Amino acid sequence: MLGSRIGNWLTANEARTLWQLPNPTFLKGKRDRALLATLLGCGLRRRELAELDFGHLQRRDEHWAIVDLIGKGGHIRTIPVPDWVKQVIDEWSGASGISSGRIFRCVCKASKAWGDGLTEKAVWHVVKQHAAKLGIAKLAPHDLRRSCARLCHLAGGELEQIQFLLGHVSVQTTEKYLGCKQRFQGAVNDHIGIEPAA
Repeated sequence: MLGSRIGNWLTANEARTLWQLPNPTFLKGKRDRALLATLLGCGLRRRELAELDFGHLQRRDEHWAIVDLIGKGGHIRTIPVPDWVKQVIDEWSGASGISSGRIFRCVCKASKAWGDGLTEKAVWHVVKQHAAKLGIAKLAPHDLRRSCARLCHLAGGELEQIQFLLGHVSVQTTEKYLGCKQRFQGAVNDHIGIEPAA
């Protein structure tokens, strides 16, 4: 049903607190900050984040982007990367010494990056761990994707651009993510500049 709640959305303050919660003095904290910032700032699915590779990060029109990401259903999209997200990714990659292959890796107890990537389940655990510290129950990685969409919309982002960001084929899917429903009080077409002068 259009306009029905299909998950959780974070406020801007909750989202900012969540991604800044991991302690950046530790390597795992740097990784978790970058992971949460990427989910919240770019609206990725957890599988897309787990498979994100340094080769995806490129400059396009003087802006960082995740280029040619293969998403759900094999759809390919390019996602703008906010400067603040790129900065925390750089802090993680610089501290871990990783510059090729998968961006996100495991961090062992000796505070060293190892392996060639993270599983989707590991992404889920990072989100759950930090959400629990904030007292937010039942927060999933997909809720960060929904939150990205909602925050873009609240900041004045156009529905079409949010649809591109998320890689939705149907605008109705994007509307569901936003929790949109048609407003009749103060309707969008009440004052569009063509009504008779008073």
